Amino acid sequence: MKYANIREEELKNKIAQEYFWMLDCSKIVGNVDFCVSLHSSETELSDISTLLWAEAKKGAADIQKSISQLILTIGKARTFDKTLPPAYLGAFDAEKIAFVPYSEITDVFYQNDFNWNVTPSNHETREFKLILTKVKDTLDAQALIFYYEKDQKELQNFIKQNFVAGKYGITKTRIDKNNFMVIYNKWLTAVKPTINVNWDFAKKVGIIDGDFYLADLLSHENETLKDKLYVLLKKDQYQLDRKLNESGLFSSQSTGFNDKQKAHIQFWNKYERPPKEEYWDYIVGRRDLLVPQDVRERKGSFFTPQIWVELSQKYLADTLGEDWQDEYYIWDCAAGTGNLLHGLTNKNNIFASTLDKQDVDVMHDRIKNGANLWENQVFQFDFLNDNFDKLPKNLKKIIDDPEKRKKLVIYINPPYAEVSSLGIKSKAGVNQSKCHEKYINKIGTAGREIYTLFLARIYDELLGCKIAEFSKLKILQGSAFILFRNYFKCELLKSFVIPAWTFDNVKGNFPIGFKIWNTNSESTFVSTISDVYDHNKKLIGEKTFYVTNKKEYINKWISQFKVKENAIGFLAGTNGNDFQQNGIVYILNEKKQMANPRGMWISFENIIQISIYFSIRKAISATWLNDRDQFLFPNDGWKTDVVFQNDCLAFTLFTNNIQCKYGTNHFIPFTEQEVGAQERFESNFMANFIKGKLKKDNTNDIFGNTDTSCTTPLTFSTEAKAVFDAGRELWRYYHQCLNNTNTFLNTKPNANASLYDIREYFQGRNTKGTMKHKSEDENYTLLIADLRETLKLLAKKIEPKVYEYGFLK
Repeated sequence: MKYANIREEELKNKIAQEYFWMLDCSKIVGNVDFCVSLHSSETELSDISTLLWAEAKKGAADIQKSISQLILTIGKARTFDKTLPPAYLGAFDAEKIAFVPYSEITDVFYQNDFNWNVTPSNHETREFKLILTKVKDTLDAQALIFYYEKDQKELQNFIKQNFVAGKYGITKTRIDKNNFMVIYNKWLTAVKPTINVNWDFAKKVGIIDGDFYLADLLSHENETLKDKLYVLLKKDQYQLDRKLNESGLFSSQSTGFNDKQKAHIQFWNKYERPPKEEYWDYIVGRRDLLVPQDVRERKGSFFTPQIWVELSQKYLADTLGEDWQDEYYIWDCAAGTGNLLHGLTNKNNIFASTLDKQDVDVMHDRIKNGANLWENQVFQFDFLNDNFDKLPKNLKKIIDDPEKRKKLVIYINPPYAEVSSLGIKSKAGVNQSKCHEKYINKIGTAGREIYTLFLARIYDELLGCKIAEFSKLKILQGSAFILFRNYFKCELLKSFVIPAWTFDNVKGNFPIGFKIWNTNSESTFVSTISDVYDHNKKLIGEKTFYVTNKKEYINKWISQFKVKENAIGFLAGTNGNDFQQNGIVYILNEKKQMANPRGMWISFENIIQISIYFSIRKAISATWLNDRDQFLFPNDGWKTDVVFQNDCLAFTLFTNNIQCKYGTNHFIPFTEQEVGAQERFESNFMANFIKGKLKKDNTNDIFGNTDTSCTTPLTFSTEAKAVFDAGRELWRYYHQCLNNTNTFLNTKPNANASLYDIREYFQGRNTKGTMKHKSEDENYTLLIADLRETLKLLAKKIEPKVYEYGFLK
């Protein structure tokens, strides 16, 4: 509730300031709670000087009762005889505001034999109940209700468009191709729950809530105007599953509302229906956006942006020849509503199939409106389950002829769903298809993803064809796709990569590749150079993608350095080799801090190797382009580069997640004297290690403090020294704060604090327990900013070595 726990007078002030600030809310009209008027300079432009009379209530109130009370207030004082009535009556409380045109209520003031001489605020009187009953149907049908938090923009637009001089009638929010999805999301919460449909069952038979939304959207006075939709609205009923019966007559099923259409009417009162006719085909063509997420992932309802459609067709022309559309047959076997085929010119050679009948109906409707396809070559087909005998005869002849298959292009943007990304109920849609059963032993865990099953069947049953497909890059470099690559032996002719987030409803910062394969040329994929485009279709360079085997991965390298004794910490996250897995790589006190720990213990013996591993995983930021790049088993160059090794240690010391509450902090890089500590640290291991004060002849005794210089002091680059200097100042300030006060800011102070502990001390945590991003301490803010800046420079120093020593290609 936006304005919870405030008094009524304060609520009126806030509503006036936040929503009607451009108007005059200072006038007092009779006993009306709240009045909105034009400024005196504007009244000469309008016959109406006041725009709104409203009842105000603190907390959450019944809008209809509030407006009924307002009517009694006005009628008792006969305010309309003394002041020109407003354009609207209304009511508001702490969460919502409602408007109803005054003209819709006028008749109630002219009732015969009605006793107006009652207390309006007494909702138990006979007169109040009579007014409430009389206006209830009008308010159900005509009231416009806006919730401050979820309808903020609509409310602001309504006031801007309707509370103006000389305005007659209501201007509602217009719907176009830019906002129909925003309105759909609001419709989901406001209207969908009131439709008498078992949505779980509906989903199984191919009915989606978006079909009901389209029926609502493309209607006038609750009559759907476009008759080719899967669902039609007929006043207070929806008609669906319309088909010809044996008698040649149309039959259909229908359903209504569980609230007598109240929520439906109130919702659509705020919007102008239908949109302009010029938008109808676009909105229907984007039905894919209205498909629920789990269904969309399983069936592949991901709309390919037009800029990538055009670019992919250019690459096809460059690869297959200028006349490729005349020389090749084209089949999109995951067509959705057919937008990937937009721009193709030779409809005689184009075939489109999709899993959903509704999508077929949309494409057929688009054909009637000029889409360049033949209706009999657009058909329903479940590519992962149906037999090819179900295909149209002309397409079946092509795929049955080995020579004609060489002139077939499977042009697709297949579904990207994988078992691990879906809920339990949805897994059956991924891993129980006939193709999954047939190919899982041949392609291994790659079979968990739908698009690989498409490619496996195409390669198996349509060998000789060309494949032009959009998909993730796991098939090129994923560590779990080795079996798939050994099975799918095609020549990669050409490719480009683009950001995944440019596709509607695709979440994630990773690349999607368009790849053209020749299945008639057997070739095991090793590497390729792809063109790279940014989100604006600008060519920004090239990138090499390559295959690695498990023996070449970085986790194979680091596993050589496992230890069992004298642990000073734990490296977590050694079960992922690419950038997208960097988020699970941590240095912690204990293994038990992770729910499912995969990693290794840290000690004197492997601290340098662990620091190298950790630094190269963290020093280079993950981007959409490198998201799938694999970290590799390095060459031997790092072994003799002592400065590189020590720089990695410096980077690690100031980027780990060591916390005192989980055990002794062995990672303090300074002595007590350096930072002004008032008590001895529990461990001086790291400071001694850096200064060369650990015993050389007994490396297992890593916790003993000694002044005997046995090991060699470490040398650091200029960039690393700057990090130590910035860190030292931060530690000094922390200890200064501990020494100068007996109070503490956000956590209990600890002389053994790690960097994480110091951040927590100054930044604190929010109500959800998450560390805040900022601190109110200005000195700390400057010191931590300085440390972070020096770490960025050190990371840049480390980065070229990562490639030089083969940790990345």
